[in-house]
Amino acid sequence: MELGAVLEAVEGRGSAEAVERVLARYNEENRTIFRFDPADEDKRKKLCEGILNILEKDTKTSCQVACLEALRILSRDKKVLVPVTTKRNMQILMRLAKLDTVEDPLERVSEFPVIVEALKCLCNVIFNSAVAQKLSLELNLAAMLCNLLEKCKDQQFVDDIKCFDLRLLFLLSLLHTDIRSQLRQELQGVQVLTQALESSLSVRWTEEYKAAEDRDRPPLSLQETDCAIEALKALFNVTLDSWNVHSENESHQFRYMAAILRHCLLTMGPTEDKTEELHSNAINLLSNVPVSCLDVLIKPSSQEETDIKYNGMNMGAIQILLDFMEKRIDKGSSYREGLTPVLSLLTECCRTHRNIRKFIKAQVLPPLRDVSNRPEVGTTVRNKLVRLMTHVDLGVKQIAAEFLFVLCKERVDSLLKYTGYGNAAGLLAARGLLAGGRGDHWYSDDEDTDTEEYKSAKPNINLITGHLEEPMPNPMDEMTEEQKEYEAMKLVNMFDKLSRDELIKPMGVRPDGTMAPLEEAVSQYHTNKQDSSDSD
Repeated sequence: MELGAVLEAVEGRGSAEAVERVLARYNEENRTIFRFDPADEDKRKKLCEGILNILEKDTKTSCQVACLEALRILSRDKKVLVPVTTKRNMQILMRLAKLDTVEDPLERVSEFPVIVEALKCLCNVIFNSAVAQKLSLELNLAAMLCNLLEKCKDQQFVDDIKCFDLRLLFLLSLLHTDIRSQLRQELQGVQVLTQALESSLSVRWTEEYKAAEDRDRPPLSLQETDCAIEALKALFNVTLDSWNVHSENESHQFRYMAAILRHCLLTMGPTEDKTEELHSNAINLLSNVPVSCLDVLIKPSSQEETDIKYNGMNMGAIQILLDFMEKRIDKGSSYREGLTPVLSLLTECCRTHRNIRKFIKAQVLPPLRDVSNRPEVGTTVRNKLVRLMTHVDLGVKQIAAEFLFVLCKERVDSLLKYTGYGNAAGLLAARGLLAGGRGDHWYSDDEDTDTEEYKSAKPNINLITGHLEEPMPNPMDEMTEEQKEYEAMKLVNMFDKLSRDELIKPMGVRPDGTMAPLEEAVSQYHTNKQDSSDSD
């Protein structure tokens, strides 16, 4: 349909019914359009202005829905938002979204489509316009959205309203740091959003920080899943930098949140993809929860609960995290965005909570029996993680190595047993542990026990590759002394040439375990030896 004809109808040259009919046709034709003709930019601006003039008046609900849907389509184009992003026009959209009324309950079901479309428009406008983001703070939009969430709490048929309310809060907290701070400090955003998440997941409590587990409960509906995902994303923004708990009330709030997130991990969505998206956002949010509050993930288990237990603790949620991690590894792409959050979370859980570490180690690093293959070769979780230790992405490589190091209680000898020196060299160099030893964190004193198979194979294991190698013939056995001397000098000359051309630099290990140029490392050893002699 010609844009000129739509503009003519909207600007007052047709009846309300004609406007509605024209806009309905325009919406149908442009529903999937996200790129617009630059030549029609001025017409689209005028159309936005005309639509807002209609919305300012009292018109019937069906006409309002058609106008708002057209405005939502037009607001996908950042260049036409100038007439929309004024205080007057933002207030028109807020009024239609029922954000300007404090007391009025959501009772008229016929108004719900108008509220949903108005919220969708606000999402587009705020996402695409820095001016609208600033106006949102001035108009106190975040407080109004929190109030609307409260009104949705016990209402039926409001999932769409709730979902787009949460999406708008997510966008505001993402795009405007002042609004994020306002939500956290003034508006009790963590509490409001946590309650919205709890409502979306239909959590039933059996005791403090423990939700009822019903194995036969049906999956969440699509609307419930979308609401939960939007709440998780908004909470993630609001709880950034929450590693330190400063009060008993904050500790309670985060434990309460962690218990809901545990329930979320044990909940299924309507499809496999939606379940993965739900769990992914739950894991991202768990990464913001202070690690001291994550003990609620493994509450004591009762007889009728899951069979996944360790030391009397219910490990169902931890098993979900492990399965999620392996699934993301198997995808083979987007490791930084998809894998590092769950690896970071598991690393911190293992570092702080002994039962979690021991349960995970039993699955990821079980006692070694067959050492005939390199640690990175195979299909076990250990093999997959060791392969990541030499990944091209530095962040992925570091967190995979750190996870395995923590599972080994930050003991170098234990890590080398499972990975080989070659795979672990990057981590050890960064930690200053090339000479051996252990990390700074304290762990329990329980010792790992080697299997008989490993003990018998240990003398023949190549420490660099980490696997059992057949004895190789020594090529020097059949050489004369002159030939050996010739080959040795040839090697020295090669190293000397590479060093002079600055293609390589001889390195050594300082007394503290870090790498340094060879001259410096030797000098430090001599200095330390001299100091030791003087003190004697």
